[in-house]
Amino acid sequence: MAGEFLKQSKSLIEEGMHSAIIIKGYRMALKMCLDRIKEISVKIADKSAEEKRDLLQKCAETSLNSKIISKQKAFFSKMIVDAVMTISSDLNKDDIGIKKITGGSVTDSFLVDGVCFKKTFSYAGFEQQPKSFTNAKVICMNLELELKAEKDSAEIRLSNPDDFQRIVDAEW
Repeated sequence: MAGEFLKQSKSLIEEGMHSAIIIKGYRMALKMCLDRIKEISVKIADKSAEEKRDLLQKCAETSLNSKIISKQKAFFSKMIVDAVMTISSDLNKDDIGIKKITGGSVTDSFLVDGVCFKKTFSYAGFEQQPKSFTNAKVICMNLELELKAEKDSAEIRLSNPDDFQRIVDAEW
């Protein structure tokens, strides 16, 4: 798009049109585009929470139509809206992370409301150990039980982003 703009502008300048006139034309076109967007935009500030959610989900589904996962757009649009609704009001998209793990189906995907780290366990006898626990009891310790030569491995789910720095400090 920018390359085409530069090519057209260069040819108009070569034909003798002043660059200020070209820029004025592009600014007028920009203003007309912005006016049209404002005219057709849908205001959601005065809508109920359910109406906002429904509108956001429809927008997400529309954007997923051309993607590889378009057949699962209902599944992913709900997850996308849930993720957007959980971040702060400044809507910083960097607050949403996507962890890709090979294997499984796309519908095995899920939203973790918090912080998620992918680490793997590697120690002798790992294969025989249970992979999930029910009614687990957790202990927090301030000393290491692992040998220094072993890889560090853990899964920690945080509900408060402020706890992340405390975990990093504790790990050091």
